[in-house]
Amino acid sequence: MHPIPGKSRSVAAALAVALISAVITAGCATSGATPPATATGAAPPASGKAPVAQQGAQLWTQNCGHCHNIRPADSYSNAQWDVAMLHMRIRANLTANESRQILAFLRTAH
Repeated sequence: MHPIPGKSRSVAAALAVALISAVITAGCATSGATPPATATGAAPPASGKAPVAQQGAQLWTQNCGHCHNIRPADSYSNAQWDVAMLHMRIRANLTANESRQILAFLRTAH
């Protein structure tokens, strides 16, 4: 039996959309937890951290906080943040540099 052309791609695309939707939906959910002490939802990068991560923290607050409940950066793994940022870079009209800075900030938690 021969596979249906394009079927494996459509299944992979459907799985990718489901994963992205799950990550984005989780970001919109509210929790009963006490709000974090900082405006970004995560510890600010230490002064020894790269300036890129510090700029990313500011961009995270300015851009992501408009639509999402700010979660601690360690709520998701680096791989999960990568997937979310691929989607949200387009949705939030972020530049490649802004996306890179936000990811640098999110990775400071790991």
